[in-house]
Amino acid sequence: MARAIWNNATLADSDKFIVVENNYYFPPEAVHFEFLREHAGYHTECPWKGTASYYDVVVDGQTNADAAWSYLEPKPKAVNITRYVAFWKGVRIET
Repeated sequence: MARAIWNNATLADSDKFIVVENNYYFPPEAVHFEFLREHAGYHTECPWKGTASYYDVVVDGQTNADAAWSYLEPKPKAVNITRYVAFWKGVRIET
């Protein structure tokens, strides 16, 4: 079981996470999307995973900008993390 926590809120929890490059990717059904706000227009590129889309994490009126990301249409080598969500920028991962 892994859990993503920020500002005392559980953002995701699952035993079906995938670790890629030391990042924990949570399946969409394990993510509490009520704490995520899509950051439209902000993307980054990974040579082997593809285009990452970002989310702001919002808890109790506080925003952690671009603290979550997902590959909505990854390249073939990363198809196993399609729509999974990973976190950073102070989001704590407990295992």
